Amino acid sequence: MQNIRFNAIQTVLNRQKYEVHVPTERISEYFGSNVFNDEAMRKHLSTEAYKSVKQSIETGAKIERAIANQVAVSMQAWAISKGATHFTHWFQPLTGATAEKHDAFFSLTDASRGIENFSGDALVQQEPDASSFPSGGIRTTFEARGYTAWDPSSPAFIMEIGKGKTLCVPTIFVSYTGDALDYKAPLLKSYHFLASAALEVCHYFDKHVSRVFPTLGWEQEYFVVDEALFYARPDLLMTGRTLVGHASAKGQQLEDHYFGSIPSRVYAFMLDLETEALKLGIPVKTRHNEVAPGQFECAPIFEDMNLAVDHNQLLMDLMDRISRRHKLRVLLHEKPFAGINGSGKHCNYSLATNTGNNLLAPGSTPRRNLQFLTFFVNIIKAVHEYSDLMRAGIASAGNDHRLGANEAPPAIVSVFIGSSLRQVLEEIEERVDKGAFDDQSIDLRMEIHKMIPDLMKDNTDRNRTSPFAFTGNKFEFRMVGSSANTSMPMTVLNTIYGQQLKNFKAEVDSIVKESDEKKDGAILKVLKRYIDESKNILFEGDNYSKEWEKEAAKRGLSNIKTTPSAFEVFTTKKAKAVFTNNNILSEIEIEARQEILLENYNHRLQIEARMMHDICINQVLPAAIRYQNELATNVKSLTDVGLEKETKPQKDLLKQISGHIQSIKSTVDDMM
Repeated sequence: MQNIRFNAIQTVLNRQKYEVHVPTERISEYFGSNVFNDEAMRKHLSTEAYKSVKQSIETGAKIERAIANQVAVSMQAWAISKGATHFTHWFQPLTGATAEKHDAFFSLTDASRGIENFSGDALVQQEPDASSFPSGGIRTTFEARGYTAWDPSSPAFIMEIGKGKTLCVPTIFVSYTGDALDYKAPLLKSYHFLASAALEVCHYFDKHVSRVFPTLGWEQEYFVVDEALFYARPDLLMTGRTLVGHASAKGQQLEDHYFGSIPSRVYAFMLDLETEALKLGIPVKTRHNEVAPGQFECAPIFEDMNLAVDHNQLLMDLMDRISRRHKLRVLLHEKPFAGINGSGKHCNYSLATNTGNNLLAPGSTPRRNLQFLTFFVNIIKAVHEYSDLMRAGIASAGNDHRLGANEAPPAIVSVFIGSSLRQVLEEIEERVDKGAFDDQSIDLRMEIHKMIPDLMKDNTDRNRTSPFAFTGNKFEFRMVGSSANTSMPMTVLNTIYGQQLKNFKAEVDSIVKESDEKKDGAILKVLKRYIDESKNILFEGDNYSKEWEKEAAKRGLSNIKTTPSAFEVFTTKKAKAVFTNNNILSEIEIEARQEILLENYNHRLQIEARMMHDICINQVLPAAIRYQNELATNVKSLTDVGLEKETKPQKDLLKQISGHIQSIKSTVDDMM
């Protein structure tokens, strides 16, 4: 049984054409047309309701039930005008996928008459069966009650499936006891925790800032294969990757696929996907061939993190459904084919303010430079303190195959900042040590401004092997797997960054209060210490090299190579403290997640083992035995006619095949 031949994939992907309707309007004219966005809310809501929803989005304030009724009526009218007949609470249970239960707007007024109705109660809260979703022991089978609750910060949208249209309301999902049973509730808590901590630090530099929020720009990698080839591979169908097979003669060794011409069938799929995504407000901007044959990537413009996470989950669902229209299948497994690159989901992370500033952009003014250094050094310090937790946040069965390969960072977490910024940090250390910043007559911000290079000139190369790399005005978290729900790694990153900023604020305030040190001087003293304490996490070289693995061990950096070991980090004292002390996750929720993730890991490996056993016993061995019989018959026939001396090659092959048969049978028996 052979693996999919990748040169054949390209032929098949180019062979058939699929016509797709592309809107004749400019993208700006239909972007977000299926979203109850700010424009739709202004048009359909009363001034009172609009202001209440906007306040909830920006501050997390609760929306009163009377206002919710107004929103529901307006949202229903908008949805029906778009052709929607049903609504659903769209949520993200701990399966890693999304979930929905559709209800019709239609209800009966009496035995013979009906009416379309959507109340505030239906908008704000629904009750799916909690016992049927992973809970890690939070809920037992007989304790079925769970609740989905409206998240106003992520706008409702209309999902089109064929001729059907459904209003989807993004929600969180909690148990009867209030424990989070999803990925979104902890994400929102970590989002607001970081926003609060960052705002307090931001006020050191700009009192006019009233809101800080994390932003995310994901890069989604994926494979596309012909549907017929997909169904010809039971392992691909059942596990998302090929488990056995012969390597293709042509893989990616010619490096001719990356940024090459997009195959016509894939191009048609991409146009269809982008059209539907743009109508749903997903600002997809980039598409291209990735390194491996049959591998591609799409990426959006940066967004508010909560919305970006929802959009990525929505896009993965769209990719699956739309690819089927084109008789294609999208593979989101991190390593669907051995011997060629796997797929990741690079998460570009930063902080923004309501005044339009990116806090991880150096800027062009002295005031902004010291602000940049503060947020820049603190995130490095956070990664240094909680690198194991970041590793745990991206662990999965699929990602174990990818981390450390030629296209992905290793399991050792390190930070790349480039030689220029490394020199800046070293100079700050040196000058603070020498007291060069102690003279209060010196304009500290101007001095630092002179030290910061113009990063727009790309004065340092990119390091694609780094797990967490600074790329000019953001950090790129490259370890996240292609199939992952980005809520988990983003919840971790928000939490540890928020905790670090909280610690930083307390230390600076303490120095200012207890000494004659001015604020800027106190900030630099704390930053100097953080730089010194976090040096070991900084690495500019080749993260793939054996030398780095040895060097990392000398520096005391962890190298957690397997998912089960990574999951153990969640229940360490340090991890529990950072989550529980900041009200992100309770101990019960942490332990439940560890159990769910480990169970999912075990089930995936179990399915793969069973699938491999089935293929080997029912397909590989019968084929090998048929070939063995052919060889034996050939040897006997040649011997019978006196050509025994000519049978050596056949006998050698026969011996080799017989050995393989015995090895396969005994190995799969041991595996089961």
